[in-house]
Amino acid sequence: MEAKKTEKADLTRKTGMFLNLGLMISVGLVLLAFEWKSYDDLALKDLGTIDDDFEELLDIPITEQPPPPPPPVEQPIIEEIPDEVEIEEKIEVNFDVDVKEETVIKEVEISDAPVEEKADEIFDVVENPPQPQGGMEGWNKYLSSNLKYPTQARRMGIEGTVYVVFVVNTDGSIQDVDVLRGIGGGCDEEAIRVVRNAPKWTPGKQRGRPVRVKMRLPIRFKLS
Repeated sequence: MEAKKTEKADLTRKTGMFLNLGLMISVGLVLLAFEWKSYDDLALKDLGTIDDDFEELLDIPITEQPPPPPPPVEQPIIEEIPDEVEIEEKIEVNFDVDVKEETVIKEVEISDAPVEEKADEIFDVVENPPQPQGGMEGWNKYLSSNLKYPTQARRMGIEGTVYVVFVVNTDGSIQDVDVLRGIGGGCDEEAIRVVRNAPKWTPGKQRGRPVRVKMRLPIRFKLS
């Protein structure tokens, strides 16, 4: 005779519920295992005394080395100088000198040294300058009578002033005639000719003695 199970006694229908319940319990145990905290016993352990062989460190003070003593100073030797010896010798002074009242001392006169002048020296400025015959008025008459206007300068219309330089010797003669500044057209050569052929001048004097003097004179050319 077969026994028939009642519906209440059939556990196959509750299999899913038990499966889920068991899964939840196992998951909870796993999480509990991971979250469980364990603490070591932190009680102090007596390690006992350790015998050490280290020598006790001593505080060694820093020693300061004193500076070397200064070298000995040699004291200068002071020599005693004896007192001045009195000179007992007597110096006799003879004032019995005959001085004549008529003796006259001549005064020394200091005169200026004479100025040496060279014979060939040419002066630019002297005390008494040279003069042409008849003075400057006679010189102008001589130029107007002897000066000829060059044909070339007349054709070209050249006019102006030629400056001539020359030397008046101690005898009044004229030499070393040259043009200091000319105008051309033959006027320079004519001015040299006229001055070179001029009569003798009165020589210049320095300290009362005739000397050679350099002269500079203008000669004017003007078309009428």
